[in-house]
Amino acid sequence: MYQKDYILRMIEMLGELLRAIFGMISKGKFGEAEQSVSEAYLTMLRKDSAFFQSIPMEKLTSTLIEDHNYTNAHLEILAELMYAEAELNDVQNRKPESVAFYKKSLLLFEFIDTSSKTYSVERLETIERIKLKLANQ
Repeated sequence: MYQKDYILRMIEMLGELLRAIFGMISKGKFGEAEQSVSEAYLTMLRKDSAFFQSIPMEKLTSTLIEDHNYTNAHLEILAELMYAEAELNDVQNRKPESVAFYKKSLLLFEFIDTSSKTYSVERLETIERIKLKLANQ
């Protein structure tokens, strides 16, 4: 019960933070957005972005679930942060970094979608946005 409440609060906080990050991106405040994303990784997942980027894509979910005891909620937070980081890299024309983050984010969102008991229209819309972005890279 307590863990579930904690994770729900984290997801709510993440939603607010992501809105702020996307606002910074739209205003061209890339440095502030990067700082916010970095802080979010450390605050919510206790690891930095480089840690997650270092995990090979084909082992991402299994490594996080088996070796680090991540839940679907953790993976969803990570997927959202990676999506934000992909968008940030994309608007700064850092295509290789952007593509890497989009691919891992998509992998996580699709994993969550198939393994989660909750249906999310937002998640499905994000999956489609990422697929479109990757198709246009």
